[in-house]
Amino acid sequence: MKKQPVIFNSLSQLHKAMGQPAPTHPLISIMNYGEAHFDPKDFEQGIILNFFKISFKTAFSGKIRYGQGHYDFEEGGMSFIAPGQVLRMQDEEADYSGMTLHIHPDFLRSYQLGKSIKHYGFFSYSAAEALYLSEKEKKTILSIYQFIYDELQERIDKFSQDVIISQIEMLLNYSNRFYNRQFITRKVVNSDILANLETLLDNYYNNEESLISGLPSVNAVADQLQLTPRYLSDLLRSLVGLNTQQIIHEKVIEKAKEYLAKDELTVAEVAYHLGFEHPQSFNKLFKSKTSLSPLDYKKTLLN
Repeated sequence: MKKQPVIFNSLSQLHKAMGQPAPTHPLISIMNYGEAHFDPKDFEQGIILNFFKISFKTAFSGKIRYGQGHYDFEEGGMSFIAPGQVLRMQDEEADYSGMTLHIHPDFLRSYQLGKSIKHYGFFSYSAAEALYLSEKEKKTILSIYQFIYDELQERIDKFSQDVIISQIEMLLNYSNRFYNRQFITRKVVNSDILANLETLLDNYYNNEESLISGLPSVNAVADQLQLTPRYLSDLLRSLVGLNTQQIIHEKVIEKAKEYLAKDELTVAEVAYHLGFEHPQSFNKLFKSKTSLSPLDYKKTLLN
């Protein structure tokens, strides 16, 4: 019988499994996995944490599998795992040294962060889309981890949760800023991704795949580019100010204008060639983008 991933519902369960002391707070903890004592074979089918896991690995010589890829940081980096994700640890001799923050959703529930944390897109990123930090950025991130650690060790009182929540928000906001920097500094690589997306969409319509598969979807193009949908949209937005769906729509309108200019197809036939199930949906999108209906656009070309 195939082994199932080991599920951890509480921080105490995880600390015990990792051979670490019980957390000082039941809903939030910081652990250095480099000091953990466990046999990776016990978790070869993976683990599922029902809480958030935000890690900064300082000397990452091993690999952690997450989804279809692996985190593989030679110089350290950050990973963000949302509750319910499957995480696999590999390489018995791996060094997982670094600070890992575990946050149970109940710790956030009475705060605005409990709702807004879902808007931090990097919790949906894959392993290949990890955050790499400069030396200066590392110091900033580690100072926040250290502040939270000290707060948990020294002074748990009625103000502790408010103080720690503010530090978590700071950690997430800095991560957002540093991811944006990463998009900018990797502009050449990201420009290649944009070019590949444009080629992919051109081929999609040139090969008339739309007649069989309908409109190209964000999930489908992201999968072909081997990126998560959220990461691709965030990357494109930083590069050209448009997300993936908007770029797809731009391509659809471009192809629509080509079809309409040839005047060989009716508006309904153009809609079906583009992958729309209903011409009304095509008409609505075209007018929203050009301020003209497809029929009126055809008339302007004839005039």
